[in-house]
Amino acid sequence: MITTINDFIQEFETESAITERVLDTLTDESLKQIVSDNQRTLGQIAWHLVNSINYLSYLGLSFDEPLASEDAPSSAAEIASEYRRLSQCMLRAIRSQWTDESLNQVVNFGGQDWHNGASLRYSLRHEIHHRGQMTVLMRQAGLRVPDVLGPTRDDWIEKGVKPYA
Repeated sequence: MITTINDFIQEFETESAITERVLDTLTDESLKQIVSDNQRTLGQIAWHLVNSINYLSYLGLSFDEPLASEDAPSSAAEIASEYRRLSQCMLRAIRSQWTDESLNQVVNFGGQDWHNGASLRYSLRHEIHHRGQMTVLMRQAGLRVPDVLGPTRDDWIEKGVKPYA
């Protein structure tokens, strides 16, 4: 569980910078990439990341700007821009409305009781999970995947290092 506002903000800023690199790599055409029938497209997963920031409002946070719409845009640049906008809105809301003690408060969400700190930790893990899905679909769409947690296969090749596989 996240126990201080500062811990969450530091972790979120690190993870959101990685997510921004991934989103910035998307193209409008790549948004249509799908892993199999009846599954989300790359664009739908990307928009789900943006839209999931909205759910923190169910924890009692009030955002100072409009939340994301349900409908995914067809523009990769718009998805990346909305992610940045809503990320900053969320951080402003947390900084101004919560204290470290707020993280221990329990909120009923989806029929379950969650500590706010646990909800924030879950939101980070949720983003990381879907970002991983996106990188696989990005490769399938022919995009170069940016570094997420270190150099990519393409980075090693450019440096003259033979990748393991």
